[in-house]
Amino acid sequence: MTPLPSEETGEFWVFGYGSLMWRPGFDALERRQARLVGAHRALCVYSFVHRGTPEKPGLVLGLDRGGNCRGIAYRVAASKREETIAYLRAREQVTMVYREAWRRIWLDDDPQTNVRALCYVVDRGHEQYAGQLTLAEQLHYCRQGHGRSGANRDYVIATVAELESLGVRDRDLHLLAQQLKGA
Repeated sequence: MTPLPSEETGEFWVFGYGSLMWRPGFDALERRQARLVGAHRALCVYSFVHRGTPEKPGLVLGLDRGGNCRGIAYRVAASKREETIAYLRAREQVTMVYREAWRRIWLDDDPQTNVRALCYVVDRGHEQYAGQLTLAEQLHYCRQGHGRSGANRDYVIATVAELESLGVRDRDLHLLAQQLKGA
């Protein structure tokens, strides 16, 4: 995990692309739609804790390389910086499957308005990296997965509902959610 630069003590931004969009769990001064270029949202992480177990893994989202991803940017107050980063590390880094990274994001799809944001990017070398699975494989893991944060099915459906509220259509996730709703 890359430590945050010690000289940075002020406000900062966090980019959410999965459950952080609909359940951030921290206080923010501002919440805006945002786009990250160079990575895309993918169900590419086997979940051994939050949405599955090592014996019956679920699948959760990761930022994987290539493409772009629309999500939510949260501006966090300087006074909440340490508390928020500690919370995010405890939540996102349980098994260290993500790399903590600072990436440039564009707010409200405005090419003139960009900020650096804290992002959690999948580590392709980690044992939990699932890579690109077929829809049938995703469906299997999402149906079986249940962990500390609940059913994998609920995670996918809640993420798709949030994307829809933002006017974002993620074809693969939408197809998966439709099949999970019918289960």
